[in-house]
Amino acid sequence: MAGIIGDVSESEAQALLRQGRLPEAEAAFARLLEQMPEHPEALTVLGLAALARGQASRATEFLRRAVAAAPDDAAPHHHLARAEDASGNGEAALTQHATAVRLRPDFFVARLYWAEALERAGALDAAVLQSVRSVKDAQSAGRWLNADSTPPALRPLVERAILRVTAHQSAAFARSFEPLRKTYGAESLGRVAQTLRIYFHQEQAVYPDPRQRPNFLYMPGLPASPYLPRARFTWIEQFEAQTAAIRAELEALLPNPAAAERVFTSTELERENLRGNGTEPTWTGYYFFRHGVRREANCAQCPETTRALEGLPLAHVRAHGPEVLFSVFTPGTHLLPHRGVTNVRVVGHLPLIVPEECALRVGGEVHAWTEGRTVLFDDTYEHEAWNLSAKVRIVLIFDLWHPDLSPVEIAALSDLIANIGDFRETVDRTA
Repeated sequence: MAGIIGDVSESEAQALLRQGRLPEAEAAFARLLEQMPEHPEALTVLGLAALARGQASRATEFLRRAVAAAPDDAAPHHHLARAEDASGNGEAALTQHATAVRLRPDFFVARLYWAEALERAGALDAAVLQSVRSVKDAQSAGRWLNADSTPPALRPLVERAILRVTAHQSAAFARSFEPLRKTYGAESLGRVAQTLRIYFHQEQAVYPDPRQRPNFLYMPGLPASPYLPRARFTWIEQFEAQTAAIRAELEALLPNPAAAERVFTSTELERENLRGNGTEPTWTGYYFFRHGVRREANCAQCPETTRALEGLPLAHVRAHGPEVLFSVFTPGTHLLPHRGVTNVRVVGHLPLIVPEECALRVGGEVHAWTEGRTVLFDDTYEHEAWNLSAKVRIVLIFDLWHPDLSPVEIAALSDLIANIGDFRETVDRTA
């Protein structure tokens, strides 16, 4: 469609628009439309100009024609939705918002306006989901991270989207604690309520140790230390007494490589997190639980290990935890520094096969594993581990609830983490 049309070319009209010479661009596209009455870009530009002047009916007329001319282009549907909203045509607007997002699922600006329209229509749950997805997608693209990365015209909408999500989800999660609150009293859930406020940025987290930085959920009031004293865990000696039986089952399992799973589920993640010492780094696991799901075959093959684990306060959270595995580092493997998700969890290692030149570092403090001696640490401190030897290193890893949590706090946190996970999964599935 390039070339001279009347006294203006399409490229000239587009150039005027890019330069911000809006009155001239509008005039140029109007002349273009005289020659090509169903030119989608001209119709869109004229519709948006009318919308900016508050001429909603005129804007709707232009933009309906733009949609008819380019039905598979998400942008005209998005602009028409805004014009229908401005004209008071709520149902028509919702249809156009949904169509724009269906045609282009990554169109986060369209989702943002759709969320506004859904809230006006009283569909708050749907508005919350579209708000979360909109902000999440925008921030993944480096947008809406702060005022500088958010266009001024969109800032009020982005702020409302965040407040909408915070208020709705905070209230929903708080309601889920009501049975526990009635049974045990509100005071028993004080730290959980504060945890929720911190999660929703309604309260600033104050870390007693600046080295500690959970990347998901922080509970205040728990002692902060890279390593936890063994004396806090009354079961530890009984558990360690099973080391020989556990190691024997491990050695019987090792010849079956088919039972091993990659800890990092993609080559990209392995490259980001593992380094080798002249060899290809490999981290695999023989799992007893993964993301909270029991690996029945491995449990059946290792009954003594399974019985020993059943005596521990494992951090069971539906679809999330615990992670329990024989953790295998091949020679030369180095797991780079990283942080865990929450300080309500403690990570335990029972070292089983540990050659020389193997160690764990948590919060800058190095710990050399000793076979049969459990170490417990807070993985929200930056931590790393390495096997610089020429032999395989294997420890039994298990996730525990922090020993300072009360039973009612554990029940509430288990529900809270599972519900947050459910909500995130729903957002990821949102069309």
